[in-house]
Amino acid sequence: MKFLKFDKGEKIPEFKLVDQNEEEVTLDKFEGKNVLLSFHPLAWTSVCRNQMQELEDNYQEFEKNNTVPLGISVDPVPSKSAWADTLGLENLKLVSDFWPHGELATKLGIFIKKKGISGRVNILVNDQGEILWAKEYEVPELPDIDEVLKAVADNA
Repeated sequence: MKFLKFDKGEKIPEFKLVDQNEEEVTLDKFEGKNVLLSFHPLAWTSVCRNQMQELEDNYQEFEKNNTVPLGISVDPVPSKSAWADTLGLENLKLVSDFWPHGELATKLGIFIKKKGISGRVNILVNDQGEILWAKEYEVPELPDIDEVLKAVADNA
């Protein structure tokens, strides 16, 4: 399985998305920090819930390593907002790649067209959009948070 169009050291395309609070999210908002783009196929599913909950539960570890985690899917903002409330998120931004539908996921090569969702992928970038680390997972697979945190720490 190799979806991601970019390799370590390459720059991802610039993006402008919106989070669950209808705030604009771009890389330049995180100047001097690394950003974990944690793509999950759909809100309201168990594996995606667990993936986002692990990011929230480890938020201080991300901060300690100068990294901002973002949970990204093709769900619309109102769904992201309701889901964030249901999950009780206090720190994690849930970002919508809804319209144009899956545009960022498509540019990255991780959009699964026949299903209308992104793949499950973690991409760690610096504030310039250069890939520091990336890993793709099978859609039903929960990413190993310890592996993610190690990659974050190794690139802090």
